[in-house]
Amino acid sequence: MGDRKLLNSELGRLSPAEYRTTRAESGLAVVLDNIRSAHNVGSAFRTSDCFGIDRVVLCGISAVPPSAEIHKTGLGAEETVRWEHFDDTLEAVEALRGDGFVLVSVEQTLSSVKLQDFRMQEGKRYAFVFGNEVDGVRQDVVDACDLSLEIPQFGTKHSLNVSVCAGAVLWEAVRQKIKK
Repeated sequence: MGDRKLLNSELGRLSPAEYRTTRAESGLAVVLDNIRSAHNVGSAFRTSDCFGIDRVVLCGISAVPPSAEIHKTGLGAEETVRWEHFDDTLEAVEALRGDGFVLVSVEQTLSSVKLQDFRMQEGKRYAFVFGNEVDGVRQDVVDACDLSLEIPQFGTKHSLNVSVCAGAVLWEAVRQKIKK
């Protein structure tokens, strides 16, 4: 077949300094609602860096940088993606709403929109709230969001790991942005 993997030097990636200073904003943010595992937080940073997410908002008990576990999984993405911490997720949601974001809880609810049916409105900014590994997104946070988004699942488990979930949802959001 003759196919060859590209070298890192051939990928044309931004340097960390360029990422922080010259990259165009995506209009997308990630909110982590009391994520127990620092490895899941690191994965969220790495995924956010990969997809050019503007910021990661860490809430409650979610680990914050500097952290060896975040760094191990994030491979340094915690140094490129802007982040902030709020003691309470509801405060973070209200702050993002004040910044003009549409708030989307990624949760299975009575009226959640299936990921394949989700359509972002052009010109709007979106913040996706991902929940705790056991309890999901807090109900008061779900209530405060503009809508809920659900990834359809067909097996016996009722949820995906939060880092896998973030990858799927953020890819769909970025896919919609680059399609326009």
